[in-house]
Amino acid sequence: MRLLLKLLFVFGMTVAIMIPLLLIRGTISERQAYRAQAIENIARSSAGAQAFSGPVLVVPYTETVEVEEKNDKGEVIRKVKRDGASGRWTFFPERLDVQGKLIPNTRRLGLHEVRVYELQALARAGFDAHIPADENPELPRRIGRPWLSYGIADVRGLAGTPQLRIDGRDVALEEGFGSRDGGGLHVQLAVPSAGAQLKLDTRLDFKLAGTESLAMVPLARSNVFRIDSAWPHPRFGGDFLPRQPSVSDRGFNAQWEVSSLASNAQAQFLSGKTLPMMQTDRGYARGDSASTAAFDTSGIDAVGVSLVDPVNIYSQADRASKYGLLFVVLTFVGFFMFELIKQLPIHPVQYGLVGLALAIFFLLLVSLSEHIEFPWAYLIASAACIGLLGFYLSAVLRSIARGLGFAAMLATLYAALYGLLVSEDNALVLGSGLLFVILAAIMVITRKVDWYALGSRKPVAASA
Repeated sequence: MRLLLKLLFVFGMTVAIMIPLLLIRGTISERQAYRAQAIENIARSSAGAQAFSGPVLVVPYTETVEVEEKNDKGEVIRKVKRDGASGRWTFFPERLDVQGKLIPNTRRLGLHEVRVYELQALARAGFDAHIPADENPELPRRIGRPWLSYGIADVRGLAGTPQLRIDGRDVALEEGFGSRDGGGLHVQLAVPSAGAQLKLDTRLDFKLAGTESLAMVPLARSNVFRIDSAWPHPRFGGDFLPRQPSVSDRGFNAQWEVSSLASNAQAQFLSGKTLPMMQTDRGYARGDSASTAAFDTSGIDAVGVSLVDPVNIYSQADRASKYGLLFVVLTFVGFFMFELIKQLPIHPVQYGLVGLALAIFFLLLVSLSEHIEFPWAYLIASAACIGLLGFYLSAVLRSIARGLGFAAMLATLYAALYGLLVSEDNALVLGSGLLFVILAAIMVITRKVDWYALGSRKPVAASA
């Protein structure tokens, strides 16, 4: 009976310690929200996640119709020609080649560092457009001035004045994406005649600043995108991955080759979509680094790259706090074993103090990691908690050797937890293996314990 009561007591103390653990996890979530606000503030003051598309050639026209007019007697007196329905022809490039260098940088807002970049790019495209001839020469269409448009998600990121050359001649760009909604640039061209063949070679030099993510839309029949950067931790996203990207400590080099046969971008553009709706690292701000390069699936097809941080302190601290219950349970189980086997009475207050010390480790971890590198923050926080618990448990367990033994056990747990945090891809197999080893060790140690006999003993009274 006494053994059952003790088990219920240990379970109750474990549940009670969950309260400060949940409060600490709430604090981590608040810090993640502050980082999300920092990203939004920087994007609002400069430029957010960028997307680039184009060029697209649009030729407007108006149909000519013939109508009859009647006099008061209902007799047809004449036929006149008037403007009918309006429409436009949209032509996509035969080829699109974008070469760019992504120069990374960081901006700080309070304690938070946000990755920004400047894209120095050259976009070359070639058109071979055929203007339809008039079906009825007596009712010729009235063709308007065509425009050539480039889509840019946030034009505030343009540095300097982009230079556009068409067939070797410099032309002046205007703001806006032609007559459609959306940010970008466009230029108006001379009015072509019906049945004309428009062959254009375009070259756009531009510098574009953005925050963390870049997307490019493959609107041509044949698309090639090449991006170089000194950032060593890219994350590729979107609908197409680069072919054999090169990533090293010196940076990355990526190339995408996308055919219109493999993409629905042209059809999506004609249905009204212009630029992909990137999620601007919102998931990352919450601690989910995998969502950094995410795209809204309802947007247009695109390729993308994000400059991610391999050590997201809030993601790491949040993942570490999920193992807090394991730390408390294992420590309380160790207390329980000493109390029953060695007949050492341990007061509920001592259980609670040790549990709080284990919980405060996670608060120390997230607070220190905002000021110093995460590995050093982890080392300092774990060393402080292990040292405190080793000193305290030497008195509680009435033996320096037992206190040091518990400290060694905690040090092993903290080392194993750090291995889980830095090995994200293998976290599940390492975590399950760790739990198996711990359970096996408890079973081996207690395999010859007579639990009925232990439950009938009375604990040794504590010395004065």
